[in-house]
Amino acid sequence: MRVGQNPAKNIQQVVKPKRITVAVLSYVPTLHGYYAEALEVLKYCLESIWENSDLPFDLMVFDNGSCTQVRDFLNQAQMGKKIQYLVFSQKNIGKGGAWNVIFSSAPGEIIAYCDGDAYFYPGWLSACVKVLETYPQVGMVTARPMRSYYGKFNTATLQWAKKTSGVQIEEGQLIPYDQYKEFADTMGYSNSKVKKIYSETKDIRLTYKNLPVFVGANHFQFVGWKKILTQFLPFEMNKPLGQVQVLDELVNKAGYLRLMTADPLVQNMSNRVPDKPVRMGKPRMNRIVDFAIIKKILLWLHDRIFRLYFEG
Repeated sequence: MRVGQNPAKNIQQVVKPKRITVAVLSYVPTLHGYYAEALEVLKYCLESIWENSDLPFDLMVFDNGSCTQVRDFLNQAQMGKKIQYLVFSQKNIGKGGAWNVIFSSAPGEIIAYCDGDAYFYPGWLSACVKVLETYPQVGMVTARPMRSYYGKFNTATLQWAKKTSGVQIEEGQLIPYDQYKEFADTMGYSNSKVKKIYSETKDIRLTYKNLPVFVGANHFQFVGWKKILTQFLPFEMNKPLGQVQVLDELVNKAGYLRLMTADPLVQNMSNRVPDKPVRMGKPRMNRIVDFAIIKKILLWLHDRIFRLYFEG
């Protein structure tokens, strides 16, 4: 038998969610080896969101089976009212599984997604939303221009541009090499490979209603309408990584645009606390693991170990 009345009945109104949900996917299973700096990288990511987002938003973090230290940090951040929605998965359900949860449960009409190693610059959020609201039928907007290696995922964007009056199309080496290399270096490529890719590829820039954008997008960070992203649920991926291009394929196949902002407003930190941008602390001296040949060997070894445990 009930004793008394539920006090919640006296609450006259509830807090309305913000129009934008910024959603971060974290995965730090250990603080050793490849993941030794991953918690600090995640902190940089969240700090950049808190400090450099220029529109009202709610923050959602989906943790994909991280270690105790990471869960403790996220719990403390939510207790400090810096994270509005915090979801813990006991196991790593992969990026596809995390997207299933995030896209379906994010309360905002706009979802600004990123991996936990993204670092944002001031103005990134409004720049992405402006593209969403200016261009029609946008599926994904990434907050920096980069070389789009997979032209097959951009066919719908290019078809729209070619048949729409008032769209200016430019092709060529439009992204400066230093800007391209800044992002490419986070992928662990050698200098020779970076130069080769840059020389053999090109950029496509569109201008519509006086707003320039680049063709393409990247699944490590993107902004989109929830009503569009949820059309592609559920994602069925049997690996934690390596199959995320299914989103690029589905967005393109459905006829939606995949675009990037004209200016670089996000950077991928990968698994290292960055020397740039540095807001806290001082740049570090080069370490032995930063030398190209040693980095290449270590990344290969990590890849083999990862495959052994997760693909075996």
